[in-house]
Amino acid sequence: MRLANKVAIVTGGGSGFGEGIAAKFVREGAKVLIADLDAAGGERVSRLLGPNARSVCVDVAIAKDVRTMMDAAQQHFGGLHILVNNAGIGHMPQPMEELPEGQFDRIFAVNMKAIYLAMREVVPRFKAQKSGVVLNIASTAGVSPRPRLTWYNASKGWVITATRSSAVELAPFGIRVVALNPVAGETPLLKTFMGEDTPQMRAKFLATIPLGRFSTPEDLGNAACYLCSDEASMITGVAMEVDGGRCI
Repeated sequence: MRLANKVAIVTGGGSGFGEGIAAKFVREGAKVLIADLDAAGGERVSRLLGPNARSVCVDVAIAKDVRTMMDAAQQHFGGLHILVNNAGIGHMPQPMEELPEGQFDRIFAVNMKAIYLAMREVVPRFKAQKSGVVLNIASTAGVSPRPRLTWYNASKGWVITATRSSAVELAPFGIRVVALNPVAGETPLLKTFMGEDTPQMRAKFLATIPLGRFSTPEDLGNAACYLCSDEASMITGVAMEVDGGRCI
């Protein structure tokens, strides 16, 4: 029960890493608001996790939706202690100059602007209570980028820098800001990174991961639980790899 009496929001919690994080948080005693553009996915996870989970359909790149999300946590659970900015999108591998502008704009909106909007809403709340944890899900792509994924890589590098900068700025207010850098995992985004999901392409990817497997939602849930718990009260500004050694 490492997160007993804590209230958390997990964006993109209707599948993949977000679902794994939400499930772990509930098992460890937290009440979790699952925020996802996929209403059916969010509701499915909420039902699966029971009375300590609720869902809300939001687009994290729209300011009024983000405000609704924050208000929903207060309405359903009476407060907020942890914000997990997990929602993210990628793009198919391609030459950097060929990515359509509309796709770039959506990557910018979901992977970067959404964190800005969420921080704009949550920081005043956390400052008022003199505590709070923000966990941003970045990627090994922001540390050791793969070719033909340039604009996704760049967005995750932005997340890492934003995490470190805000950690320094917010530390005097009792607010911690941390990040996780997962390697490609068994999530709906896997095919996006590989271009095609074939045994040959999987073998090529796995050859770059010393531990020899993809990351899982459970791996991310376990790491997130530690960083967001009071056990990590002296840790802020880190971007911890959950990558089986890929970035070594």
